[in-house]
Parts: sequence; C-alpha cells; structure tokens
Amino acid sequence: MSQEVTISLRVRYSETDQMGIVYYANYLTWFEVGRTEYCRILGTPYSHWEKEGILLPVVEASCRYKASARYDDRINITTWVDELKVSSIRFSYRVTREGDGRLLAEGTTRHAFINKEGKLLRGKHPFYTMIQSFMDEK
Repeated sequence: MSQEVTISLRVRYSETDQMGIVYYANYLTWFEVGRTEYCRILGTPYSHWEKEGILLPVVEASCRYKASARYDDRINITTWVDELKVSSIRFSYRVTREGDGRLLAEGTTRHAFINKEGKLLRGKHPFYTMIQSFMDEK
C-alpha cells in the first residue's frame, strides 16, 4: 500500500436527493476527485499525463456503502494506490464524515495505462515511475 492522500469537501445540495442524502453515484465522482488530487500532490497533475499521451481509463469500479452522507456534511476522501503494474493501477478510497469519523463508503477503481491510440502501455513509463517512487517513500 502506498502513502495516503486525504482531501476534504462539503456535500453540496446538488449531490443529494429530496431527503438530503447523497445520491450513490456521487461517491464515484468523489473517488475521481481523490485520485486527481493524489496525482496533483505528487507534483504532476493528471492533465500533464494526458498531454504526454498517457491515459488512465477506468476498467473496473466498486463501492461499498456503509452509512449515509447528508447535505452540508464535511467529508474526507482518502486515496491510495494498493496495486501498481506497468499496464494498470488500482486506487483505493475511504470516505469518512469529518465530524465523527464515521466510515461512509469505501471502494476501488482499476485503470489501464494506455496511449492516445488506445494501446495498452506494457513497458515502464513516466507515470508508473512517479507512482512507484511515491509508494517507495513509505
């Protein structure tokens, strides 16, 4: 497991249903926010890798819901890499409520490393090397 990166945000009204409870699909959006910030904190935003021709499409996603987040809750999204291969990466996530620390959801996304032509990257590449070095710092 690599180092964890945690960010905070407040649940917006638009992310909730009529009862003020977060709509389930928004957790996947929060996972994306977490992994984007993970890359940014490493020093190279994801947009840089896209310009360099390295893309990370989601090939698998899962989320287990433990408790409801509600409108105006302050939440923490913790992200880490739990598996890294030269052709794929799996991020894990934990979403907790800031006030009481309650676990709201946990999940994973797996991404392939591909080039702009959609071909799988099979050899070591700069994105892999960056993530590997961050994982080794632990």
